[in-house]
Amino acid sequence: MSETYLEPAAWFATLPSAFISASMLLTDADDRVLLVKPNYRPGWNFPGGIAEENETPHDCAAREIAEELGLSVEPGDLLVVHWSPPLGERPRPLVNFLFDGGVVADPSRIRVQAEELDEVAFLPWEEGIALLPSSTSARLRTARLARADGHPHYLAGGSDETAE
Repeated sequence: MSETYLEPAAWFATLPSAFISASMLLTDADDRVLLVKPNYRPGWNFPGGIAEENETPHDCAAREIAEELGLSVEPGDLLVVHWSPPLGERPRPLVNFLFDGGVVADPSRIRVQAEELDEVAFLPWEEGIALLPSSTSARLRTARLARADGHPHYLAGGSDETAE
């Protein structure tokens, strides 16, 4: 056996890691985008959140939609995988999976989780893009493209560049 061999546990401990989050793109009958304004940080975002230990991204997205909005929505197609570098106090990269949540047929069924959210709004796409932080706004533009062309897009950093 080589002197450089590491036992699997030791080897895995040397690998880089990232935080995983998942969210959903939800729209209404007028093709407006649903965004949420968390009360624990500034700005607007997609409904969603950080995956729990051993939770799959699509299960995370469904759980977060149920918790934040009181809706039972099965994640549809994967629209965007967005890799973001460490930012501010976040020491590791973040990988976000954005799923298509479809159309909310009856917005009156939304039950806002007041412990985490100050506001929920259906907004025109361009208004939503303008409200999102720069690190997230490209995700909304890219999600619109992915919905239109029917396949997921990869987004790196906060840019508009996508790769398929």
